[in-house]
Amino acid sequence: MFAMILTSVSIVAATAQAGSESLKITDAWVPAAEKSGGDVPLLMTIRNDSSSPDALMRVRCAAANFSEKHTVDRGEGAPAMRAIASIPLAADSTITLKRDGYHVMLLQTRQLGIGDRFTCLIDFQKAGTIEREVQVR
Repeated sequence: MFAMILTSVSIVAATAQAGSESLKITDAWVPAAEKSGGDVPLLMTIRNDSSSPDALMRVRCAAANFSEKHTVDRGEGAPAMRAIASIPLAADSTITLKRDGYHVMLLQTRQLGIGDRFTCLIDFQKAGTIEREVQVR
């Protein structure tokens, strides 16, 4: 029984690692936050080299208590930020998360000075979890 559990865990880990090779995350950064408790957007570029779509499902960062995935609606009136369940990643495409489009908002952050760095775990529907260092600019 124990051997079956270990084998299952190994297969899941290998699948997540193999899937993450098709996703490349670059230029992950946040703006500085002068005091603790504020909210800042996490911005980055994600390249999906896979022939199938994926989705960003969750982000966990040491520098924030919570995170939300957002999009900006440009309907009638002024643009409005709206929380969404996931950020879609089309097959064989690149998406840049930015303030006026798809982005992840880090909520209740600690104080973040220019040049600081911290780590985030970024969970994808198919590719699994990718750990990425984030720079404060």
